[in-house]
Amino acid sequence: MTERLDWSDPTVREWDCTVVWSDAADPEAGIVLDRSAFYPGGGGQPPDHGVLLWEGVRTRIVDTRKGDEQYLIPAPGDPVPAAGTTVRGAIDDDRRTSLMRTHSGLHILCGTVFRDFGALVTGGNMQPGEARMDFNLPEVPPGFKLALEDAVNAEITADRKIVARVLPRAEALEIPTLVRTQDALPPLDHPEIRVIDIVGLDVQADGGTHVASTAQVGRVEVVKVESKGRQNRRVRIRIAD
Repeated sequence: MTERLDWSDPTVREWDCTVVWSDAADPEAGIVLDRSAFYPGGGGQPPDHGVLLWEGVRTRIVDTRKGDEQYLIPAPGDPVPAAGTTVRGAIDDDRRTSLMRTHSGLHILCGTVFRDFGALVTGGNMQPGEARMDFNLPEVPPGFKLALEDAVNAEITADRKIVARVLPRAEALEIPTLVRTQDALPPLDHPEIRVIDIVGLDVQADGGTHVASTAQVGRVEVVKVESKGRQNRRVRIRIAD
């Protein structure tokens, strides 16, 4: 299995590694590395982009296909390093950092809405610097948009630590807020569950990359609150620089 550097240290942007599998005849089959900091995508967070540098050649990585391994997908027409090749991986720092801030911002939003309104998440999506999250929230009070923005930014100003932990499954399942998405279940086939803890605000299962504290998110702007059916409210946010 590929060693997950994105989990052990989400600040890694460059590293040395070895290609353990590739197929030059079928580039879209992907490239497997022994060590990788590329986040493969999941939980609403898109996959990282970046490059592999080898023997004076540059291979752009534009996607990841998940299967029994993480298969990095090269840009069309780029060369594919053979198995056994030593390469240097590099992540697009601006994209990754923006996604980390955005993902942590969504967790702050989720924790705030759950604390103040008891509402579960019904869907979500993110791109660098902007995102939306849907909540089972049939009614919202007057001034909801501004009050929510103020409450979220208060948690950012509080500079709460954001800690990633991998817990034995039985221990993780004792956390009452482990799954905040309505009708979702914890991973059923893993003996361990990765948990993101915004200390004092939010604890839930999550496989994404995050900043180290809420203050690193920056200011969150609640751009719009929309009705999506009788029960659901969609909250759109933007991360201000």
